[in-house]
Amino acid sequence: MNYIESRTDNNIALFVSLNKPYSRLTESGVELRLREMGKKLGVEKVHPHKFRRTMATRAIEKGMPIEQVQKILGHEQIDTTLRYAMVNQNNVKLSHRKYIS
Repeated sequence: MNYIESRTDNNIALFVSLNKPYSRLTESGVELRLREMGKKLGVEKVHPHKFRRTMATRAIEKGMPIEQVQKILGHEQIDTTLRYAMVNQNNVKLSHRKYIS
């Protein structure tokens, strides 16, 4: 059973408190829960922006146009999106060989 199926509340929010009245978690509440889970699992520096950055990086690595990633992330300036996406040097070399050689 997954998280959504296990919920018994009718709140439309993705993340809610564990106790009634099952209120929507705030951004800081989600961040706090992620950090707690990270500590329990022995993973340091877990936070929501890490997930955003990872999603952006993977989408770009798989060939998604940067403009579409920008739209998903809600960035007005493409420069902001470019800062999110960490470029893998090996992928740069592979792309260079693919397009230039």
